[in-house]
Amino acid sequence: MSANLGISAFLVFVALSTSANGADRVAASWYGDELRGNRTASGEKFNPDGLTAAHKTLPFGTCLVVGNPRNGKSVNVRVNDRGPFGHRRRILDLS
Repeated sequence: MSANLGISAFLVFVALSTSANGADRVAASWYGDELRGNRTASGEKFNPDGLTAAHKTLPFGTCLVVGNPRNGKSVNVRVNDRGPFGHRRRILDLS
């Protein structure tokens, strides 16, 4: 099941010293159990509870802080897959 969410993402590129790069409001989708166990583009098995993300160009292992502007909560996710494809507005697929 996927749902479109209004998501704020603060990109934090993991390097020797990291800092917030800025804030962008982007569209994202969420994927759950229907893809559990499939291989991601990085070779990992997809885990819908893994707090991971798919992005078209960010390097695998890039950490992102993703927030929900409706409730003010945020979580850290790690890029381990490529996508989203076929949706111009969506920037991230989240699990």
